[in-house]
Amino acid sequence: MKKRPTVSRQGNLVRTTNWAGVTYGDAVIVDGVKERRQSWVFVAHVLNEATNEEWIEVRGGRTGEAKGRSFRPELIYPASARKGPRLVGLPLAIAPQLPIH
Repeated sequence: MKKRPTVSRQGNLVRTTNWAGVTYGDAVIVDGVKERRQSWVFVAHVLNEATNEEWIEVRGGRTGEAKGRSFRPELIYPASARKGPRLVGLPLAIAPQLPIH
């Protein structure tokens, strides 16, 4: 069963629970020195319409943690991008994982 995307507005902020082929709760990889070793799930894509800034909200961290963090879109990769300690492929901002119909 597909998850329905949720879009909410609060002032200039537009928050949606799907972005670049990932939806709320999907595993993602954050390309950061410490963050790459941790586990993260996608929460939302946020766009500030006034400044045109955007960021990705994720939840996770070390084993057993559920910290909420935000990162620039170009740091977010699909879960399939991890090959041992390296990342392969492009970030979701450049190469979305959209279904082919």
